[in-house]
Amino acid sequence: MKVAFVGKGGSGKTTLAALFTAYLGDAGHPVLAIDADINQHLAVALGASEEDAAALPTLGDHLPLIKDYLRGDNPRIPSADAMIKTTPPGRGSRLLTLGEDNPITDACVRDVGGVRLAVTGRFADDDLGVACYHSKVGAAELLLNHLVDEPGEYVVVDMTAGADAFASGLFTRFDVTFLVCEPTVRSVGVYRQYTDYARDFGIRLAVVGNKVTDAEDVEFLHQQVGDDLLGWVSASKHVRAAERGRPRPIGELEPHNLGTLRTMLSTVDAETRDWARYQAQAVEFHLRNARAWAGRELAEQVDPEFVPGPLVRG
Repeated sequence: MKVAFVGKGGSGKTTLAALFTAYLGDAGHPVLAIDADINQHLAVALGASEEDAAALPTLGDHLPLIKDYLRGDNPRIPSADAMIKTTPPGRGSRLLTLGEDNPITDACVRDVGGVRLAVTGRFADDDLGVACYHSKVGAAELLLNHLVDEPGEYVVVDMTAGADAFASGLFTRFDVTFLVCEPTVRSVGVYRQYTDYARDFGIRLAVVGNKVTDAEDVEFLHQQVGDDLLGWVSASKHVRAAERGRPRPIGELEPHNLGTLRTMLSTVDAETRDWARYQAQAVEFHLRNARAWAGRELAEQVDPEFVPGPLVRG
């Protein structure tokens, strides 16, 4: 199952993504975390030092390798250079599984805090003023398009803040999108913006309140987001210790907050992916990109008879 964390900048989405990832890892579930935020903080939130986090290999720096491996011998894709971030898999493409080792995982995935982590990469000085951050996030989009995950396996993606995720088709790649919402008007505004954009795409959106201090905060969230409010995380000494560089085992998280993570997991597990719809959305956004900027000839990369899924493997 693929899960995204979104929300207003400063709402705590990276913190919630790290807590949920640690919760999955502690329970023994196969999990891959991906930091797709322009501000790369997930590694530190999972327990890495600032120095170790800065030294992690990035997906953005290995984009040629990623493209070359994923295209396999797909006859519709003549070279890695011909692929763009939205290129969907087809017959001959290499599909990935969560636990496998391959050239991409060897180059880009590392163990951090007991879970596997990949990072898209920070903006470098050479990128400023000339590059779009979505060129880095495109590597993550390609991975998600080609990743065949099954129930009981989890990909957790920390997305960039606000509604920037809608600048690509990446927002359609998830079984559940958790929107982290503070009990404030500004944070609720991002929720409303996100729901407006997501309405036509069948996005399963669930709100998790954060930085909740009392019953008044809970009532505010209930009034503003209604039944979308799945649960909330209250002020946490566990989180504060991690923010001060002293991470604790996830089992020491406060009981109420652990209960919220448990509810989040059951919400994810209740979803069933429609692989045909998943592929159709990937194709839709690829064709949009082909028409808008990439060149209409890239529409020929689409294999109309191909649908990924667990039965394709082997």
